[in-house]
Amino acid sequence: MVQIGYTMMTEQAGPRALVQDVVAAERAGFDFSVTSDHYFPWLASQGHAPYAWSVLGAAAQATSTIPLMTYVTCPTTRYHPAVIAQKAATLQLLAEGRFRLGLGSGESLNEHVVGGGWPAPHVRLEMLEEAVHIIRALFDGGYVNHHGAHFDVENAKLWDLPEQRVPLGIAVSGGRSCALAGRLADLVIATEPKGELLSEFDRHGGAGKPRVGQVPVCYDPDRDAAIDRAHDQFRWSLGGWKVNSELPGPAAFDQATQFVRKEDIADAIPCGPDVDAFVEAVRPYAEAGFTEVALVQIGGAHQAPFIDWARSTLLPALREL
Repeated sequence: MVQIGYTMMTEQAGPRALVQDVVAAERAGFDFSVTSDHYFPWLASQGHAPYAWSVLGAAAQATSTIPLMTYVTCPTTRYHPAVIAQKAATLQLLAEGRFRLGLGSGESLNEHVVGGGWPAPHVRLEMLEEAVHIIRALFDGGYVNHHGAHFDVENAKLWDLPEQRVPLGIAVSGGRSCALAGRLADLVIATEPKGELLSEFDRHGGAGKPRVGQVPVCYDPDRDAAIDRAHDQFRWSLGGWKVNSELPGPAAFDQATQFVRKEDIADAIPCGPDVDAFVEAVRPYAEAGFTEVALVQIGGAHQAPFIDWARSTLLPALREL
């Protein structure tokens, strides 16, 4: 059975609303939750970008059973990997073992703010691998000194380490990232239902480990209203990763998606109240071998009716996959 998760999407709601929504998702019976980690929304119409780690700390205290996870954090530019390790260890203690650290190579949208430029893709992967080694070393305990191609760590040690080590996930999109994840991650993360990504992950050591996907959806009793909202706030998602990782801000995404039609969105994202359409959106992930799929309900002000509908209708249907 594929586990079904709930997404706290920081780009579309403020911090208090995000915590209230994940509390409701826990009560509704979602199997796990994930949280985006953004400095900017993709589009200005989304309107938010609170600090994900504060939200997660509050969520850890407000919930009691639902697992938490970053989906995903970039540990190379905006954050130093030694700081990521400290944050993750602290959150695992607050969550009493319910936290997983999802990592990725990042997007210019969020990482440009510290003024360090935006490296080429192969450099970003090199930085990610070095960062993962640092984080894993700090999770091992003891003092860490590191002087690498991209990062320096001077006599660092995590003084509050959880008994349950933080599982580490890596987001993948191609062969090199799959090889990295297979060697160094406890789980793999992908936003496309491509079986070849999982096969590469398995080939490099990932066999038997969890694999987590994500699907945007837009529930609304009025299908036209759902399509309008998805087009207004989520048309950026049709750009593809190679484009989305490079654009520097919401204005750029607005310009890049000006020719995306509502029909395009309706074809790509399940919109409205038809439960079968939502099941069919998740099915390719199940068939590709994903063990977990997180749903993103589009529209920060439209979480409560979605969660209620998910509890009564959607989750039972998805659990038959």
